[in-house]
Amino acid sequence: MSKWKDAGILLLLTFAALLVHGYHPYAEDAEIYLPGIEKKLDPSLFPANTQFFQSHANATWFPKVVAASIRITHLPFDTAIFCWHVLSIFLFLWALWELSGRCFSDRRARWAGVGLVGALFTLPVAGTALYILDQYFNPRNLTASLGLFCLVKVIDKKYLQALLLLIITGGLHPLMMVFVFATSFLFVAFDQLDRWPRAAAAFAFPFGLTLDPPPASYHQVAQSHRYHYLLRWEWYEWLGALAPIAILGWFSRIARRNSQRNLDLLCRALVVLVALSILAALGLSASPRFESLARIQPLRSLHLVYILMFLFAGCLLGQYVLKGFVWRWLVLFLPLCVGMYLGQRALFPASAHIEWPWAAPRNPWAQAFIWVRQNTPRDALFALDPYHMAIDGEDAVGFRALAQRSMLADGVKDSGAVTMFPPMADEWLRQFNAQKNWKGFQLRDFERLKAEFGVNWVVLQQPGIPGLTCPYQNSAVLVCPLP
Repeated sequence: MSKWKDAGILLLLTFAALLVHGYHPYAEDAEIYLPGIEKKLDPSLFPANTQFFQSHANATWFPKVVAASIRITHLPFDTAIFCWHVLSIFLFLWALWELSGRCFSDRRARWAGVGLVGALFTLPVAGTALYILDQYFNPRNLTASLGLFCLVKVIDKKYLQALLLLIITGGLHPLMMVFVFATSFLFVAFDQLDRWPRAAAAFAFPFGLTLDPPPASYHQVAQSHRYHYLLRWEWYEWLGALAPIAILGWFSRIARRNSQRNLDLLCRALVVLVALSILAALGLSASPRFESLARIQPLRSLHLVYILMFLFAGCLLGQYVLKGFVWRWLVLFLPLCVGMYLGQRALFPASAHIEWPWAAPRNPWAQAFIWVRQNTPRDALFALDPYHMAIDGEDAVGFRALAQRSMLADGVKDSGAVTMFPPMADEWLRQFNAQKNWKGFQLRDFERLKAEFGVNWVVLQQPGIPGLTCPYQNSAVLVCPLP
């Protein structure tokens, strides 16, 4: 009965997290991950420029698994990815609950830890361009859950089950698997087993990482993503990377005083993980010779570190501060949830807070992209402002994912894909340079894009330009075929 009660509470927390953090299915990195699923479901989509999302898709099982689930259930695409998102939240909270039980015996403390992480899903992780859990469905959300379950199995000394979970994690997101493995290895090492496992893994294989010099064009795109380079971080990003060492060290001392061995071992493992990650990041940032290796992003280990740090912080607060006092729980969680909610509203001001799969979008850019999906040829090639995802009011909605149409390379998400896969750099730079000074484009500039790349449709901000007839327009944008 207790397990059913726990499952019910986790389900309530899942929907509470959805209400606090919102849901934006086509925002931000969904522009990279969703087209791979769409292409699996309908190979006729995206006849041009598939490399900018297929490079990620081909490196993981993620699009295959999700596409297979949609074929089996026959759910509409939007409904399916919403269900996957809700499931990923539930699994993540469940994994937090299980892991907290290996470190704390007090149920109240465990719920405080799970609740604190749930309230902070959309907290940015220092210098990594990541949230603890995204407000849209993507493989990071799934691998975060699987990684935590893997740690649970390691603590329980069920190493074969842990290995299976690690393999699945790597199949969905190879880079994140590395950090789970490192934490697991360090935990076992600190546990001073008689025979430490010997492990060797070519962690870089999914991305084809080598010491060969990348194309000259790679430098230009790499420099636009400063979070790859530790020496270019701001002071507060450094604080966000170094503070966990002190905080987790403090938690480790508390754990030793209270004979909480698993908590102590995990904290010590995470301290070493952060320290090694910082040293690796410094080494990769120190010389242009290693620029192509900066995409390993060793400090993305902070994603796992932040999850566990806030889980342990919440558990300790529940055990020593909140206890059974309802007003203390309200004083902590109510302002926290309101603050996170307001932060999300400020981040996506032109969109509904929860973009339900059955509801029409409020965002005029999203409305235009849906019109494109429903009214333009599947083989159309579009051009948009290469920084359209950063325009105020666009709310980081990805054109390719929502409109299901090909487009010229952009300067926001496609450039991020290039940092991971340098061979695409020359073609990305050629397309990006062809769209420079976009805001000053006239008809002759679009005719040049048509002659050079085959662009036959454009999406423009109001008021558009003379010479184009646009069958769709709203308060923000116009959609126009090129003559």
